[in-house]
Amino acid sequence: MDSKETVADSGFYWREEGGVKVLVCRALEDACFANGFSTRLGGVSSLMDVKAGTELNLAGFNEDTRENIYENRRRFFAVFSRDYRLATAWQIHGDNIRVVSDDGDLGDADERADALVSDLENVLLGVKTADCVPILIGDRVTGAFAAVHAGWRGTVQSIVKKAVAKLAETFESKPEDLICAIGPAAGCDQYEVGEDVIGAFKQNFSESDKYFQQTRSGHALVDLKAANRDQLIAAGVDSKNIQISSLCTIERVDLFFSYRIEKAKFGRTGRLMSVIGRL
Repeated sequence: MDSKETVADSGFYWREEGGVKVLVCRALEDACFANGFSTRLGGVSSLMDVKAGTELNLAGFNEDTRENIYENRRRFFAVFSRDYRLATAWQIHGDNIRVVSDDGDLGDADERADALVSDLENVLLGVKTADCVPILIGDRVTGAFAAVHAGWRGTVQSIVKKAVAKLAETFESKPEDLICAIGPAAGCDQYEVGEDVIGAFKQNFSESDKYFQQTRSGHALVDLKAANRDQLIAAGVDSKNIQISSLCTIERVDLFFSYRIEKAKFGRTGRLMSVIGRL
């Protein structure tokens, strides 16, 4: 699934530097946005195997050392063409959107939010995932950009649609000018959910059944990538400007951290980071 042909056909390509492997959306890059979806490769953490010390964990200070995380971030940022500063938020599976407007907004903020928007130079907005859907958005006209963390709760709350609205409100972005990339996330035949998720979708979306494939009574596979794609389209984004990675974090634990697989098995897992900024 991670062959050169498959990645290229889906609008993404691999960039590697010093053992760090990052998935890049070509359309965003062509629109002058630095972007990348991290993998677990090329770091110094030892979350799953104490003898390994090779995992690129980029967040989760309660499950890894600060020294490891910051060294991993240094290696991750070295993949990009210039020195960027990072802005993140304290993610809570909600629908709050953080506006990063000046230097005081940079760093690992305590503000609770699951999406960030900005138009600052030399800044990367970052969201952290380990099965949830990361979505990167760039406005090819204004230069504004957004990073979105959409688990099932955020998807139910239409966070990506609200991020598009925030770009319009803050930077006068028009949906038809947006380029979007939906990155690696849980999305294969192992991502089964229960009645709580199914019911939440039914309460919020009139055609929610199309996102589920029943597996047994009260359980189904859910396609969060498709749900977020449809929300982008409903917000006015042209479908041809939405790139979707086919890679599944549950299926490819050789490449990605998976909360669902590894938290139960090891008691902890690492965090991936998806970032976007202006070239």
